[in-house]
Amino acid sequence: MDSEKEAQGGIVLGEKEKKRRKMILEGAEVPTIFVIALPLVFYNSLHQVFQLVDTLIAANMGAGVVSTVSFISQIETMLFAVGSGLSVGGSILISRSYGSGDMEKVREQISTLFFSAIAIAAAILLVALPFARPFLVLLRMPEELLGQGTIYFMIAITAILFQFVNTIYLATEKSRGNTKTIMWCNILVMVAKTVLNALAIRLMKSGIVTADTAMLLLPVATMVAQASLTSIAVLNLTSRKNPFRISARCCSFRKTFLLPLATISIPVFLEKFIFAFGKVIVNSMCAGMGTTVVGALGVSNRLGGFSTNPPAGFQEAETSLISQNLGNKNLSRALGIFYRTLVINIGIASLFFAAMLVFKDSIILMFARGDASFAREIDAIYTYECWDSVLVSINASVMGLLYGFGKTRISMVINLVRLFVYRIPPLFLLLRFTDIGIPAVGIAMLVSNGLVGITSGIVAIWFIRKTKRENNKPVLNLNFPSRLP
Repeated sequence: MDSEKEAQGGIVLGEKEKKRRKMILEGAEVPTIFVIALPLVFYNSLHQVFQLVDTLIAANMGAGVVSTVSFISQIETMLFAVGSGLSVGGSILISRSYGSGDMEKVREQISTLFFSAIAIAAAILLVALPFARPFLVLLRMPEELLGQGTIYFMIAITAILFQFVNTIYLATEKSRGNTKTIMWCNILVMVAKTVLNALAIRLMKSGIVTADTAMLLLPVATMVAQASLTSIAVLNLTSRKNPFRISARCCSFRKTFLLPLATISIPVFLEKFIFAFGKVIVNSMCAGMGTTVVGALGVSNRLGGFSTNPPAGFQEAETSLISQNLGNKNLSRALGIFYRTLVINIGIASLFFAAMLVFKDSIILMFARGDASFAREIDAIYTYECWDSVLVSINASVMGLLYGFGKTRISMVINLVRLFVYRIPPLFLLLRFTDIGIPAVGIAMLVSNGLVGITSGIVAIWFIRKTKRENNKPVLNLNFPSRLP
């Protein structure tokens, strides 16, 4: 495969980018995976720490605030699913073009994706803002949280325009393997947000603002932090030094781009939207046991993220690497990247799982802030949820494989089964027909995450055999080397 071919249409890559592209298409696979993935893993792990800090900040305002933030965060994820779908679909297509060497097409796709994201984000705001309260009532937000929750929600979703722009920008960088930029940009957002959140707590404890006002400053901090990254993104995307700088004249709304984009992006959007909606349903079911149970589930999820977020970083890198190598018509290398990512993810998940078992009690007490009842609720859920780490890492690796091949409809089905077959029905049955109580939430999480890991493994075996058969490759040769390069 010729990764040195000159860029088409007069677009010339810098020496640094040429070397990175050559490494992605021809370099030793394990070192390449680590070089591309480690910035994402570092960011994901740091992001988890900052999320925990944010939760601790919210906990200083009371368990009710934690529950409000946890409830609305799922709704934000649901609305942001459109941007996530666009970023995943666009990143896959851009990676293919980048791997094939068609740099004019890369620039065209980036411009089209950017302006499309702005238009869609504006449309979402026009619909969501006027109907914020009815929307929260429909989703059964507890009455005692509804007043401040509505204002919190309206402020939070206003940031969606900035988040859409940022997501598309970072997706274009990831499609080129430029993951260090992604890491530093996200660190900027996290630090800015955390500093502003800490300031809100300081103002509250000093008596300058009330607890309710301090809670509303949390989404304001998110908006300011995201806006700071948006300014950097726009400057970079319009810079003359950027060979792929955006331009309205470069936009192409031809069927040859929009149809593949829709085919890949819509399943991702539906998956993330419906999955987030399903999580809102789970929160509503948990709220029936008390408003603090929703917060306990949110804390448990974030604790679990310590062992599942690093594999998510490798999954993102895996998707980009597979897409670029498929664009370069190198199927064997694309599959080899999946196998190695799978082994790496299982090892990392096991390591973090063991560490969390050791420090579990101390971390839970830190979050409970002296509230023994809240601590027991968190422990009742996380005691079960923590055991699914390895199987979740298998699912993450398989999702990277499917995304890389553009098989987002398959990934959508798997994740919807995870929620609506493996999670909600068991939770309903446990709550309705047993007196287990709060531990039922943790059991349902363990069942759903465990079963989806097994399901993903079976799907991966089927998909690889099918792909090799269609490409006249030996079906039984899984390309596992005797020693990794």
